[in-house]
Amino acid sequence: MKSDFLKYQAQTSPHPLALEIAKAEGSFVYDIHGKQYLDFIAGVSAVTLGHQHPKVIEAIKKQVDTYLHVMVYGEFIQKPQVELAKFLASKLPKNLQSIYLTNSGTEATEGALKLAKKVTGRYGLIAAKNGYHGNTQGAMSVCGNEKQNSSFRPLIPNVKFIEFNKVADLHKITNKTAAVILETIQGGAGFIEPKNNYLQKVEQRCKDVGALLILDEIQTGIGRTGKFFGYENYNLTPDIIITGKGLGGGMPIGAFISSFENMSTLKQNPKLGHITTFGGHPVIAAAALATLKELFQNTLIEDTLKKEKLIRKLLVHKSIIEIRGKGLLLAIILKDKEIVNQIILKAIDNGLLLFWLLFEPKAIRITPPLTISENEIKKGCNIILDLLKDRCNIEQN
Repeated sequence: MKSDFLKYQAQTSPHPLALEIAKAEGSFVYDIHGKQYLDFIAGVSAVTLGHQHPKVIEAIKKQVDTYLHVMVYGEFIQKPQVELAKFLASKLPKNLQSIYLTNSGTEATEGALKLAKKVTGRYGLIAAKNGYHGNTQGAMSVCGNEKQNSSFRPLIPNVKFIEFNKVADLHKITNKTAAVILETIQGGAGFIEPKNNYLQKVEQRCKDVGALLILDEIQTGIGRTGKFFGYENYNLTPDIIITGKGLGGGMPIGAFISSFENMSTLKQNPKLGHITTFGGHPVIAAAALATLKELFQNTLIEDTLKKEKLIRKLLVHKSIIEIRGKGLLLAIILKDKEIVNQIILKAIDNGLLLFWLLFEPKAIRITPPLTISENEIKKGCNIILDLLKDRCNIEQN
């Protein structure tokens, strides 16, 4: 299978991890040899309730037996879509009550950017350096990393970049700006949190000039930071939010969310201002609704903060410069990228799955399922500590 994988399946990196997966359950992934791996990645923050959660599987099977795709999004009334949108709206403020379901987070980014232009009649966009919002050309246009973008130019024009947490840059937001798009916590840059009421200051500047504030909650949403959406930690309310990843409980989904008034602008001039064939697929919508209901029927969201404290308490070592992030969206920052590479690769041999971040080579991602137990956290952290100790012993010798 590995040779066929490398021969027939398009690759996205020169050296894929290439684990041959046999099954996954709970916090664990198993390869074809029966080896067990504790999953500290969760499909890159996507598998909210762990692998094969029974409530999610039950919802999928029930919907499969009812109907699959029947019509392009927004034309037929399909119960899973309506119930998912209604549930999401019930957990959001009054200006975030209209939900447009997409196939992925990057598609939600595209929709949000189009919506901002349509609502404001403007075309200027402001994004953050080292921000990441997806990999389609529109989304890449607001990703502030030239190394990632340079091979694919020209991208969409009229995008300016500011430095995250730098208030002095906010003068770049003007009455020509349609929207400012930011991650609530910068992900690829190293899980960098907003400081000194930064997001509130951006929100106020947007109000002052009539621009919309789009917050990308693709990673920070769906309970991962101790709140349903990450922005709730920072005392503000954006005009548009983007979600994806963890919303589907392991199934592919995204959504952009705004007010009914804003979303209504996509209905006319032109009609079908934003369309998708498979967005809100009934099977995936059913899985997403089951995921959300499970989150709110227990204490998983609040428990992420307790689990964060446990990880921070356990992961103490002289090689760890700091641990960034919030809840179960954490990055261990080490001294250099070579140590990071060694730890991630050796962790696989020791039955632990870790991963890199896009733009911060000194970071190790820790984003396990929200359902991970304290004992599983201890097991994973002990593996990391043992690997760091082994590394130090080798250096000393």
